[in-house]
Amino acid sequence: MTEMTAPVRGNILVVDDDPDLLRLMQIRLSAAGYAVATADSAERALAQLTVARPRAVVTDLRLGGMDGIALFEAIHAENPSLPVIILTAHGTIPDAVTAVKRGVFGYLTKPFDAKALLAEVERALALTGGGEAAESGADDQAWRKEIITRNPVMEDMLVKARLVADSDASVLIYGESGTGKELLARAIHNASPRRDRPFVAINCGAIPEQLLESELFGHVKGSFTGATRDHKGLFQTADKGTLFLDEIGDMPLSLQVKLLRSLQERHIRPVGSTLTFDIDVRVISATHRNIESEMLAGNFREDLFYRLNVVGLTLPPLAERREDIPLLANYFLATLAEKYKKKINGFAPEALELLVGAAWPGNVRQLYNVVEQSVALATTPLVPPTRVQQAIQNQQREFASFEEARKKFERDYLAQLLKITEGNVTQAARLAKRNRTEFYKLLQRHQLEPKLFKSSRQ
Repeated sequence: MTEMTAPVRGNILVVDDDPDLLRLMQIRLSAAGYAVATADSAERALAQLTVARPRAVVTDLRLGGMDGIALFEAIHAENPSLPVIILTAHGTIPDAVTAVKRGVFGYLTKPFDAKALLAEVERALALTGGGEAAESGADDQAWRKEIITRNPVMEDMLVKARLVADSDASVLIYGESGTGKELLARAIHNASPRRDRPFVAINCGAIPEQLLESELFGHVKGSFTGATRDHKGLFQTADKGTLFLDEIGDMPLSLQVKLLRSLQERHIRPVGSTLTFDIDVRVISATHRNIESEMLAGNFREDLFYRLNVVGLTLPPLAERREDIPLLANYFLATLAEKYKKKINGFAPEALELLVGAAWPGNVRQLYNVVEQSVALATTPLVPPTRVQQAIQNQQREFASFEEARKKFERDYLAQLLKITEGNVTQAARLAKRNRTEFYKLLQRHQLEPKLFKSSRQ
């Protein structure tokens, strides 16, 4: 009778120059089911990283040579998503808090509580997909490697995503623009049995109706003006793989009917063809709209909704997962510093505070743009707060709300009319195809004085 070995929950690298404490942490973590590698200095820890391939690093702040912060920065330069937990004495807590602001995963005070250590390590492994949910070993965490988070709502959602990935159930992803809906769809595909087959994505709201039908289902030569050859649609391109329909809420009703029929019957008919083709495709869709409201308004078919929404997943906006902002910002910074061939070590603490406190109406996409602009224009090893503030302001103008954008357009339009007519309201109203009274109300709303536009010539 052979003894069964408990599954390893993840590899941990522990760094401390106190041999007794190092041994104690190794015992605690090993007893909890972790594979533990140890190092008595930061330099030896760096040498072990490639061999140990840890899912998390636990290090003392004060070490004989390089300290814990320097070790974190060296790790971060090579692997920005590897969580680092710092152990600190009470007198150095301010240093640890500053380190967390710069992207260190967390800190524990010494003497540490064993339960607190295990809880922090488990939380860190959830970031890299190496926690209890990852029961199938190292290969299981690769599916979500591009989704950087330690937010509990995100983690719960990812557990559901991992569970549904093994099936062929249709998934509908909800989330504001820029939250990473396509990234999540691709992660589900990567965790699915279809991972070695194509992942094909299309934005249903960005393509005109006739072209969208052709893109999805294909067309035959001569089926419409410009159809000079047969064209294979995305359903056929994604055969045996995954088709991601982004912004499904923007799909025209006429196409919703054809999509529903194709999903029900598992075959498609290209535009202009009398032939049908069998399809074997897993469909993941996404929307920023409230589909229930769209159904009530008659803009979205209820039967299609239930076909697509077998499992619904919701991505929270970035403003609701602020603990992820330092992780994401530093991850983007490392990637972009390499792209722009710049030696940038990180953000100044005040710059990171600005990032954490910003509004982020454009979510993760906007954060990426801010970091890219900051890196592109940076001239120092640490990105200063002034550079981040300027980038945030520039992005805020780009991500203005619809109402703000409409007001700006109206004001600019009215001002242009008054310039053209030199302040003549009657002529301006005629050009705008509005009656004079209504036009005056618009001018008052935007505080525009016609007399200021009159010519100074007598």
